[in-house]
Amino acid sequence: MAKARALDKRRKSIRNIRKITRTMELIATARYKKAMDRATAASAYTRRMTEVVAEIARTGVEVSHPLLETRDPPQRGVLLVLTANRGLCGGYNAAVFRAALARYEQLRGTLVHLEVDMVGKRGMAAAKFKQLPLAHTYTEFTDQPRFEQVDPIAVRYLDAFATRQIDRLDVAYMKFLSSSKQTAVVETLLPLASLEGEPAAAAAGGPAAGESRYEFLPSAASILEEIVPASFKARLFKCFLDAAVSEQIARMVAMKSATENATEMIKQLSIAYNRARQSQITREIMEVIGGVEALKG
Repeated sequence: MAKARALDKRRKSIRNIRKITRTMELIATARYKKAMDRATAASAYTRRMTEVVAEIARTGVEVSHPLLETRDPPQRGVLLVLTANRGLCGGYNAAVFRAALARYEQLRGTLVHLEVDMVGKRGMAAAKFKQLPLAHTYTEFTDQPRFEQVDPIAVRYLDAFATRQIDRLDVAYMKFLSSSKQTAVVETLLPLASLEGEPAAAAAGGPAAGESRYEFLPSAASILEEIVPASFKARLFKCFLDAAVSEQIARMVAMKSATENATEMIKQLSIAYNRARQSQITREIMEVIGGVEALKG
């Protein structure tokens, strides 16, 4: 009977766990929908900003901006890693950290000085385990990052790049491609000279180099002075939004898998419990029959 009781106790425990994982799955699903709406809304704005900056940079006028300046060879860099504050989201944090660590090893061999900035408690824990020094850490970001939170970080990077304290900025995060596909990537956000390589900027039918579809008033240079920092902030904010929606998708999938596994375990434990209970009842019946036969004898 002790075995049957132990099986029943374990089955009840797993049922309670299944309730928790199911609830977390529903919460992640609701948060995912909100995060996806924000990421989708920001995608069009960021893409258009990048396209306009690339358009201005391709004009025949002489324009320059510190953020468009490519420094060869770069000497000082920053690697910003976007992870989550919480776990229970499958391999989300591990995938981002692996991609960041690979880029860190690559840059460490080419740069004179390299700093790592970490967003998220999980990334901080992984960096501590790997004995990776961190220059700045951020734990205030939730599943709905706000532009007001990202803006001070963006301004600090802009100032550091303009004053030549850093020569490049790389961001490691989980890029949101669709609800069924997210991939850990490391993108170079500074300098912005790579804008020419953006798909939106090189769309078919676009103007050739030295030509423009726009007239700039008062001048292309003055517009560039305003729009380039705004473009960088938008791109950095988009990284945070992609990371947020990817985290919720990963947690939703992980909790769904955990719920299904718990259901299967409950099924197997129920079969084992029924067998143990049946054996116990059979044994008790045999004991009763044996007692009756003993009294008859």
